[in-house]
Amino acid sequence: MRQYLTSSDIANTASMMRTGFSGTILMVEGVTDSRLYGKFVDREETRILVAHSKDKVRTSVTELRDRRGDDRVIGIIDSDLDRLKHKRPKGPVFMTDRRDAESMMIASDALDDVLAEYADREALELFESKFGSVRDRVMEGAYPVGLLMYVSDRYGLGLSFKDLDFKSFISRRDLSCDIKAMIGESIANTNSDHTSPKYTMRLLREELDKGYDMSEVCRGHDLVKVLLLGLREIFGGSNAKFLREGELGGALRLAYDDDVFSGTELYRDTKEWCDSRSMPLWKFR
Repeated sequence: MRQYLTSSDIANTASMMRTGFSGTILMVEGVTDSRLYGKFVDREETRILVAHSKDKVRTSVTELRDRRGDDRVIGIIDSDLDRLKHKRPKGPVFMTDRRDAESMMIASDALDDVLAEYADREALELFESKFGSVRDRVMEGAYPVGLLMYVSDRYGLGLSFKDLDFKSFISRRDLSCDIKAMIGESIANTNSDHTSPKYTMRLLREELDKGYDMSEVCRGHDLVKVLLLGLREIFGGSNAKFLREGELGGALRLAYDDDVFSGTELYRDTKEWCDSRSMPLWKFR
């Protein structure tokens, strides 16, 4: 049903919230975003509303503020590929420091806490002695996937990245990405003749040579997938053998604490915006 919800439907829900509530409405893309930011908001003075897409966050906030005169609404969206495209939203819509919330969590101390819970210490130390930090290896493994998404978007290749089989191209030895196999999996997953492996490889190689900031390219979903593979098959403890993607994402959210979040640009920018307008938002000042 949620795919049929329009921006006006979301705005209507926000307007109905105004019955008996005059605080801040925080609009987010998805349920997991609601769970994450819900840890940090002032729950007495802030309500979170899930818009179910990035575009609906932007358009719903615009409708509420510009057409309905509700100036106590703010939105948070994933940056996705916007920074690579030199796009930035205007307040009151703000985007994540990295590509999405999961990327922010894996870049933070939350990853260390999750590894302390799910990794086998000796196996983890052996892995890192050979290949470097898990964080770096996970990012390097996910980077080509994120960059291929950018290539597909930029050149209109129409590739589908839903339900990719990461085991078909991520090494169970060092978490490196087999780029040729990754392209083959993406094209097979798309079932489209809009491109060929050779042409796609050429385009991707050109972008790889540009040396983008990995933190702007790696998609959180892919980072979690690579990390999950590492925990299940390389350096995980016995409690990680049957760990599921949703459980790992939940563990990262739980480990992502106030101190870490309050150090982000997202926190700083949203706080400055709200403070200047006497709008409550976060539970800590």
